[in-house]
Amino acid sequence: MLNLKTFEVWFVTGSQHLYGEATLRQVDEHSKMIVDAFNDSSEIPVKVIFKPVVKSAEEITNICKEANRTPNCVGVIVWMHTFSPAKMWINGLKILQIPLLHLHTQFNRDIPYADIDMDFMNLNQSAHGDREFGHIISKMKMGGIPISCKVVVGHWQSKSVLEKINVWSRVAVGRFQMKTMKLARFGDNMRYVAVTEGDKVAAEMKFGFEVNTYAVGDLVKVINQISEAEIQTLIKEYEDTYQMMPSLTSGGAMRSSLIEAARIELGLKAFLEDGGYSAYTNTFEDLHGMRQLPGIGSQRLMAAGYGYGGEGDWKTSAMVHVLKVMASGLKGGTSFMEDYTYHFDPQNEMVLGSHMLEICPSIADAKVKCEVHPLGIGGKEDPVRLVFNGQEGAAINVSLVDMGNRFRLIVNEVNAVKVTEEFPKLPTARALWKPQPSMEVGLQAWIMAGGAHHTVYSQAISTEYIEDLAEMLDIELVIIDKDTTIRNLKNELRFNSVAFK
Repeated sequence: MLNLKTFEVWFVTGSQHLYGEATLRQVDEHSKMIVDAFNDSSEIPVKVIFKPVVKSAEEITNICKEANRTPNCVGVIVWMHTFSPAKMWINGLKILQIPLLHLHTQFNRDIPYADIDMDFMNLNQSAHGDREFGHIISKMKMGGIPISCKVVVGHWQSKSVLEKINVWSRVAVGRFQMKTMKLARFGDNMRYVAVTEGDKVAAEMKFGFEVNTYAVGDLVKVINQISEAEIQTLIKEYEDTYQMMPSLTSGGAMRSSLIEAARIELGLKAFLEDGGYSAYTNTFEDLHGMRQLPGIGSQRLMAAGYGYGGEGDWKTSAMVHVLKVMASGLKGGTSFMEDYTYHFDPQNEMVLGSHMLEICPSIADAKVKCEVHPLGIGGKEDPVRLVFNGQEGAAINVSLVDMGNRFRLIVNEVNAVKVTEEFPKLPTARALWKPQPSMEVGLQAWIMAGGAHHTVYSQAISTEYIEDLAEMLDIELVIIDKDTTIRNLKNELRFNSVAFK
């Protein structure tokens, strides 16, 4: 998993020369104390870098240029401790190419009623300094300049402020990874399927990630070069980690299937590592030269942070990796997912989420079983897979779709429930959840919004992360939650068609 401390966000405080050197020194001291507190906090996962107070248009422009060209700087936090005339910020903000967080705070938490004087008032002016800054951001956006800016309000020591900075900084790292990642497609999309298609050139222009296609034979060549010693080491890891089906144990009737599954996993990993790929896709319709469809290999690579998309779904594969990056170190799992079938009991309506093989064990609620069973499609040998039930608790389903003239992010908040029934004839990983605001409205809204049957399912992050990501990427976002109504959603989709053209 990614070490988020290798990434930086810069803390930039605005002021002006009007106040004199003594006041400006105090502004710097206050800013340093805030930065030190942020870095000491367990809430903020990235490194926060103090930058000296900026007091002129030239200083602001220069620091924005410097931030753009610093490879590991993923965002800038700004705060107007005193009054920083906003015209000074225009040229810098016009060229800033990384996300911005506007922290509307003040150094002191409380008004010092007994001691407050004009010196204090002149020093602590963020109540109107930040309003001046907010005005220019709003005006520039209205002028068509796409500035990604999240506004966070509250005292810098409060838990709510720290948590919002945590979310924003994680998403900023996710955006950075999205801009620089590479994705490998082994074969093409599943034939005749619409939602897994999309404009790869438009995606690279909008998001930055590369999507490259390889013949399955290119992967098979690497798979066939894996040594027996490597395979045995990995099988030992399987045996130490999972509850093994008897036929897969040493001397078992299906042991050869486990050996082949390990060979495929190691080949996949080697191919991705050698090419610098963070995500990949495959499809059961294109397995030429492979003895079985990768099951356990794809599941374990996802658990290690790789993105995956079944049936050639490269958009979902990219999003799996990005959401896993944002969730690094957080409790809860993130997985490729598919809405499979419904439970329409009026007293207990639910969705069964699963896939043929490829669900990430990071969402498992107990010890995971390693099994081999027939697949029924693909025409290959029976594949090895990890079988488990998903954990209960709040979750989100996220879909990135290509609408033809723009990309749309869709998120549905759901409540995963504990799996209490047995599935003796369904040897797959699975999860059960209840869509918000209800089964009827949630499913109707998803279909109306054009959401895919593939999603990224996450119990590690919340809708706020996806809101921040859509803002940073300047793309359309549709949220389906407890407040959704079909009437309002219809209007939202109509308005979005105008706003995003």
